[in-house]
Amino acid sequence: MTTIALLKFAHLAAAIVWLGGMAFTLFALRPAVGMLSPAQRLSLLAATLSRFFAIVWVAIGVLLASGLSMMVATGMKNAPLGWHLMMGIGLVMFALYGHLFFATYRRLQRAVAQSDWPVAADQMKAISRMAMINFVLGWVAIAAVRFVR
Repeated sequence: MTTIALLKFAHLAAAIVWLGGMAFTLFALRPAVGMLSPAQRLSLLAATLSRFFAIVWVAIGVLLASGLSMMVATGMKNAPLGWHLMMGIGLVMFALYGHLFFATYRRLQRAVAQSDWPVAADQMKAISRMAMINFVLGWVAIAAVRFVR
């Protein structure tokens, strides 16, 4: 197995973990907890996101390292346009996630710790919107690398 094949595998695995986690959270967990009280729902979501976000940081590290390694090995000017598009979209996704984590998620954590459920609910809605944007961007990046040569 070649180094490029291993890098592609690591890249794909990290993308699957990140996109799969977003899909689970957006389409399964968040709708299912709607029956809980705000305190239960928002505490559960904050705790779940805490664990998921730790995994996302690892996935981002793998995505950056593997993606840059493949670009360098191939040569930026020799890399297909789809790779460049994926890299650009990925950087936007990383920036959006950084804002989500360092601003919105931190406000969610503070609100949950203070039992300020209206503020926590607003932050959770904002997190869901940003996660949905990143989810769509992730699929656009995959389409770009798959269909743009």
